[in-house]
Amino acid sequence: MRPTLRISSLLLVLALGAGAAYAGGLAQFKPDASQLLQSYQRANRMRTEYSRAAFDLRVDPHWYDHNRRFWYLESTRDGKRAFVGIEESSGKRSDPFDPGRLASALSTKLHRPIAPDKLPFTDFQFVADGRAIQFDTPDGAFQCDLTTYALKEVPRSGGRSGFVRPEPWRQNLWAPDTKDHPSPDGKWVARIVGRNVMLRQKDGIEFALFEGKEDQPYVARLEWAPDSSRIVATTVMPGDRKLVYNIESSPAGGGRAKLHERVYDLPGDKVDTFGFILLNPSTHDAEPIADRVEYGELPGIRWKLDGRHFTYEKMDRGYSRWRVMEADDRTGALRTLIDDHPKTFVDSTSQYIYYCKGSDDIVWRSERDGWGHLYLVDGDGAIRDQITHGQWVVREVLDVDEKNRQIVFAASGINPGEDPYFIHYYRVGYDGSGMTCVTPEPGDHTAVLSPDKTTLIDTCSTVSDAPVHRLRRVSDGKLLADLGAADITDLRALGWKAPEVFVSKGRDAKTDIWGLVYRPSNLDPTKSYPIIEDIYAGPHDSFVPKSFAPYRSDQALAELGFIVVKVDGMGTRNRGKAFQDVAWKNLVDAGFPDRILWMKALAARYPYMDIDRVGIFGTSAGGQESTAAVLQHPEFYKCAVSSCGCHDNRMDKIWWNEQWMGYPVGPEYEEQSNITNAYKLKGKLMLYVAEMDTNVPPESTFRLVNALIKARKDFDFLVIPGSDHTDGGPYGERKRRDFFVKNLLGVSPPDWNEGAGVQGDSPQ
Repeated sequence: MRPTLRISSLLLVLALGAGAAYAGGLAQFKPDASQLLQSYQRANRMRTEYSRAAFDLRVDPHWYDHNRRFWYLESTRDGKRAFVGIEESSGKRSDPFDPGRLASALSTKLHRPIAPDKLPFTDFQFVADGRAIQFDTPDGAFQCDLTTYALKEVPRSGGRSGFVRPEPWRQNLWAPDTKDHPSPDGKWVARIVGRNVMLRQKDGIEFALFEGKEDQPYVARLEWAPDSSRIVATTVMPGDRKLVYNIESSPAGGGRAKLHERVYDLPGDKVDTFGFILLNPSTHDAEPIADRVEYGELPGIRWKLDGRHFTYEKMDRGYSRWRVMEADDRTGALRTLIDDHPKTFVDSTSQYIYYCKGSDDIVWRSERDGWGHLYLVDGDGAIRDQITHGQWVVREVLDVDEKNRQIVFAASGINPGEDPYFIHYYRVGYDGSGMTCVTPEPGDHTAVLSPDKTTLIDTCSTVSDAPVHRLRRVSDGKLLADLGAADITDLRALGWKAPEVFVSKGRDAKTDIWGLVYRPSNLDPTKSYPIIEDIYAGPHDSFVPKSFAPYRSDQALAELGFIVVKVDGMGTRNRGKAFQDVAWKNLVDAGFPDRILWMKALAARYPYMDIDRVGIFGTSAGGQESTAAVLQHPEFYKCAVSSCGCHDNRMDKIWWNEQWMGYPVGPEYEEQSNITNAYKLKGKLMLYVAEMDTNVPPESTFRLVNALIKARKDFDFLVIPGSDHTDGGPYGERKRRDFFVKNLLGVSPPDWNEGAGVQGDSPQ
């Protein structure tokens, strides 16, 4: 791996003055019209050229032979490919079929030569109990008998389903589950009819066990006790369920514009709340449990092994407290099993809880000691063991093995001297004993567990080191098989260069801040170049890439003559609770004090980076933050492009904003609003909005536009008809590039209306 560059605080102070002075003596990079057009064309070609020049970036396992073997496709630059089979237990190669015999059979069938290493398909399925395979080719679909290699034509399978566009984000309205609910003993059937719970004996008369009223919560779910003695009815008391609107100006069929509406809770709104009623089919009694879940999802219930008690989860409004509650289905008595009550927020985006099936134990992830760790909680709510310890973060749990009392999980920050965001995989006992790193090589790892959870396919890479694939045993990390490595020979031949990993100290002069640096491929260090930050910051994750990719759009933007950077400042996740808590009721901070210091350190190290010409762009939360940059830090950030931003946290989805900004809605919402602060604009700003945005309501951007107009500010504004939440798409990318070329390079972008730049691919 390449060494990571670090700048100490003392050297930074000394270098800033000297570096700035030297940078001031460099001539600015200013391409002429021909050079600029060539840069655009080169940037446009990068995605296609680079993506096609890297091979075997991942291993996609397909399990067969009762999950004892898997196959994956291996490709090379000359179009050759092999279907590689691996025996899981030993790691030995055991290919799924004989490519020579299959190629010969296909050559005869199709009346043309077929090479064994260029079979005309990339996917297949085992059929006939594993005695044959079936595959689609351009000439038709075939089934091949693996004993005789005889071929027969079959209907096309249709292949694997491709990308399916997700439904627009919609708030769940908890429609009642009206299907029949038979009791475990088979004597009763319960169902929801309107606001009533109806009950009937098998082949008997139906009657109302519970009659609901219009002004009371309605029953949405029914759950029988294991012994059929009770029904737990989960109820919903609707909140205001207010609407937001989108106007589709250009519907596909033409005609008038269309109004779209949906329920969408905003911070401070009255929300749905939930409760429970205990129904007794023998006595017809209906007793409410004396508790309500005041916020979040419809709570699911989980029965304990005694069949009498059940648990449910409860998040307080504002994400300030999260609990696991236990209820007695006979008496309605309640007690708290787990209580997570930090001083700031409970991060729902990193929560994990596993309810053991063979016991009442619970495996739970909490940040109660300041770091995300796993705990073993017994059926009485006592923390039996803290499973993991230390100043590092559990990122994901892959498997809980109840029989052997082992857990497989991903974590980052354990290895001293390594990028603290690099993910490794570990195995550990319930009591915290025997913790073993299953993926020891330095780098960022991704892993796929085998169906029996005894092995994993490990892919390791960095932003500069191509992926290497291995099969490992989970129990001790033993290497069972090398599965090859990505081939990036052609990529390097195209002039590809990895982004630089750069580290400097944050605002506290102690904490390392990590980021990436992208440079033009034709960089001239005797000229000075403006800096552009690609920002997306939020407490829900970290965002600087750590693994390999042949193409990233920041490199294409850099190609036009910029130094493009991406940084994880304080207020983001995966570095401990204190690091993340900087964002608490303070999203406007966005890590800017750390980002600015980081870029100053970078410019001190590389005098051709012009710290006096800095731009920034982002989408969604990044749209909010990029606008905040030019409003709150105009002395540093000179221009910004913001797409679909949440410019006021009172005008965006409730779960995101109340989680980080708190509840009740306080003065910080107003104080940190880009709309409130629009009058501060000094630099250049371009705003994008998608008229059909189902994530962030478009009025957030429109009201910022209104405030800027009232403040008599100059800015650019782009409305994208028919588009959902977006960074602007190919057209928006071109406009973003043009904006920075004009306002940071100080030259005119190509005249696209005159046909400039028709060569090369689309920007995206």
